[in-house]
Amino acid sequence: MFSVDIDKQLGDFTLSVAFQSDAGVTALFGPSGSGKTSIVGMIAGLIKPDRGRIVIGGEAVFDSAAGINEPAHRRRIGYVFQDGRLFPHLSVARNLDYGRWMTGLPRDEAQFGHVIELLDIVPLLKRRPGALSGGERQRVALGRALLMKPRLMLLDEPLASLDARRKSEILPYLVRLRDDTRLPMIYVSHDAAEVKALASRVVLLDAGRVVSNGGAELL
Repeated sequence: MFSVDIDKQLGDFTLSVAFQSDAGVTALFGPSGSGKTSIVGMIAGLIKPDRGRIVIGGEAVFDSAAGINEPAHRRRIGYVFQDGRLFPHLSVARNLDYGRWMTGLPRDEAQFGHVIELLDIVPLLKRRPGALSGGERQRVALGRALLMKPRLMLLDEPLASLDARRKSEILPYLVRLRDDTRLPMIYVSHDAAEVKALASRVVLLDAGRVVSNGGAELL
């Protein structure tokens, strides 16, 4: 379970949102500029809210009243960006291992094997990111996030930079990831078809506010 109740002033833009979810995929859905990426940045610990509380798995990672603000690397959150953000000088295998290494986790060979099979990236391990397609890079980014053993996954429009063919190629992997791992996920998108395929809960946003909150039937 996670819950979010936060306020943030970003220049002339005021963000004030509250929502929670028990499990599955929760989609943050709304037009560009509605605050979706800022919200996941605050959950991840990359942006500090002005006020509020963020709770993940029963633990407050941010609580302005109690003076709690856990640094990003201690929140155990896997974050997948639009562009993957892989290290171009490292092989796929070393990119996959980077998140685990940064968080100080011991290498888990069984988990590593399961993740690379789940995402069909075994043939890619010796390549570098420059030799991968956009869809392949995003699958590697997903694998890197999973190998951190997160308690929550944040996916910030992971298909936005892909063309229609690449989107249709990677969407089944996101469904597989959802069903196999059972990890709670927050999925940012303004594509209704993606949200309907993946999400069990939808938080509709507009101008920094939650305008509706419920099942995928909201779309």
